[in-house]
Amino acid sequence: MEKKKFKIPHTFVIIFALIVISALVTFFVPGGEYVKVEHTDQNGITKQALEFRYIDNQPQSWQVLTAFYKGFTRQAGIIVFILVIGAAFWVVNSCKAIDAGILSFLRVIKKLEKVRWLNFIGVNNIVIVLIMLMFSLFGAIFGMSEETIAFTVLLIPLAISMGYDSIVGVSLVYVAAHVGFAGAILNPFTIGIAQDIAGLPMFSGIEYRFVCWIILNIITISYILWYARKVKRNPSKSPMYEEDAYWREKAESEENIIEYHTPKSGWWSYFIALGTLIIFSVYNPHTSIKIGNSVTDIPFFIPFLTLLFAIFGFLSLRKSIHFFVLNLLFFTIIFLVAGVMGYGWYIGEISALFLALGILSGIAANYTANEIVGKLVEGAKDILSAALVVGLAAGIIVVLEEGKVINTLLHEMSLAMNEAGRVGSLGAMYMIQTFINL
Repeated sequence: MEKKKFKIPHTFVIIFALIVISALVTFFVPGGEYVKVEHTDQNGITKQALEFRYIDNQPQSWQVLTAFYKGFTRQAGIIVFILVIGAAFWVVNSCKAIDAGILSFLRVIKKLEKVRWLNFIGVNNIVIVLIMLMFSLFGAIFGMSEETIAFTVLLIPLAISMGYDSIVGVSLVYVAAHVGFAGAILNPFTIGIAQDIAGLPMFSGIEYRFVCWIILNIITISYILWYARKVKRNPSKSPMYEEDAYWREKAESEENIIEYHTPKSGWWSYFIALGTLIIFSVYNPHTSIKIGNSVTDIPFFIPFLTLLFAIFGFLSLRKSIHFFVLNLLFFTIIFLVAGVMGYGWYIGEISALFLALGILSGIAANYTANEIVGKLVEGAKDILSAALVVGLAAGIIVVLEEGKVINTLLHEMSLAMNEAGRVGSLGAMYMIQTFINL
């Protein structure tokens, strides 16, 4: 009788098991909460502090099932964001714009490989390093995190077409941005908040964090280059070999024989986008770019970007609808960065931006309204499992919070770290935070 090979459980099974374990914890761990308490020091100054107190726990049983609903409602913004990203890129991909962009990019790489010194270093290596450094800076300066999802969808097929796998594609964007997030040179969401709470000068110690950021990037990029080289030599060694078969086959098939053309609908899409940008420029002639704690006012920034779109949109349409859709994608990314840094955009505004990308791409490709909606729905279906993971995982925290035990667990961890000394507690905090993130 043949032994069955062990299979890693489905992601949903793992998450459900963690929720059940969390529910069991609520039966044995006492409840706790932090309350604000006022203290008056010797100088008569009253200060507020958080004080931990034990309370009755609330064991969770059938509430395990309601945790899913509450997890989805809590993470509704990110879930919708993921669905919109998948929907928009499905439309873009159906226009074969990404295929055209990848083919053009690969042609440029082949030309650059003829340059002796570039070929010695490795053009692909240069591409990997530059892309990872760019996204690492985004994470270090303005805390790019969830926004990387949009870029991941774009760069995975590019990485596979270059002879790598989807792990390299994810690393180019997601891993790089979070390495930058960890280095946190000017990250307002980590360093800014933490130093404000601690009463330290804002963004002090930037030199130390910059050195840490460089070290983290050297280690990460070196590993990705080593891994990418190994996969390119023998693609079958990739753990994603079977999963990446679709993109490999697509790159090798005759589907990449693209008929370049520009239908009249492309011009309609161009003028709709340009008109919208002109209106936005009229009401927002000046932009205040926030980098860390500093604010720089840039006059006529949005009007300037609108002018660039008008020029490059016109030129790309003269060439082909595929390059116009790529132009739309490029300026979507530009306006995403401008919106986050200049106008405080977050998931809601970014979702709207990519929804506009999907609709305008569909119009440009001469799709009917029903066809655009159909492709948006197909794209949302394709990425639905990733969106479900976000909602399900949030259920773990819901169970611990409603069981009133999460603060008790954090309190006991803090007591254990206090006994380890300053250096030991720093390491312990890092490990605990890493475990919680996982």
